[in-house]
Amino acid sequence: MTSFTASAQDAISHESWGDILKVYVAPGPGGVNLVDYGALEANAADREKLDAYIAQFDGADIAAMERDAQFAAWSNLYNAVTVRYIVEKYPTDTIKPWYSTGPWKSIKVRAGDELISLHGIEHDVLRKQWSDDPRLHYAINCASYSCPDLRTKPWVAETLDADLDDAARAYVNHPRGVRVDGDSIDVSSIYKWFEDDFGGSEEAVIDHLLQYADADLAEQIATRRKIDDYNYDWSLNDTAK
Repeated sequence: MTSFTASAQDAISHESWGDILKVYVAPGPGGVNLVDYGALEANAADREKLDAYIAQFDGADIAAMERDAQFAAWSNLYNAVTVRYIVEKYPTDTIKPWYSTGPWKSIKVRAGDELISLHGIEHDVLRKQWSDDPRLHYAINCASYSCPDLRTKPWVAETLDADLDDAARAYVNHPRGVRVDGDSIDVSSIYKWFEDDFGGSEEAVIDHLLQYADADLAEQIATRRKIDDYNYDWSLNDTAK
């Protein structure tokens, strides 16, 4: 069983996805990782590399991998397919028209022995199989400015837990995650849309935020313990922003 699982994990290499992330993703002036979609669209060789990376998942036995490797594989696939979709639609400045009409249900990819949509990866795989870990929401990037960062490195099993904690802290401590304005605390709409995943109540969401907030922010949240509003910026996480 151990050798089978190891061979299954070896069947998918995230190295080429890492190459793409390293070249085209970088922190922007506002502290949010941005993607140079225009440069990737113009580079045929790297677009072929992206296609080849995604093609590895066709026929791969993801279920045979150990649990953290499965999570890394599904999250990387979601992000890679999203980037490819944006590049195909580029230039654009917002994903909202697509998101509001449910495009993620129609964006599909072959993984294992099935054709699965991005909606399916998020809701039928990640949110079901890792329903006990709300950090999954920091692992996938829908290409909007208010989404948790697309990392500059791929997710990998070996450092997954620590990397998810880092991603959670990065989002919670950025104004698009939590913003305190006087006595008002505004948070990302992610915590409203997926409140059930974060514990099922405003109190549980606050407890989650306190777990990852830096000391000063945690003190402000703990003093207030109330969410006043939810916000979300749908503009593209593009270096041209």
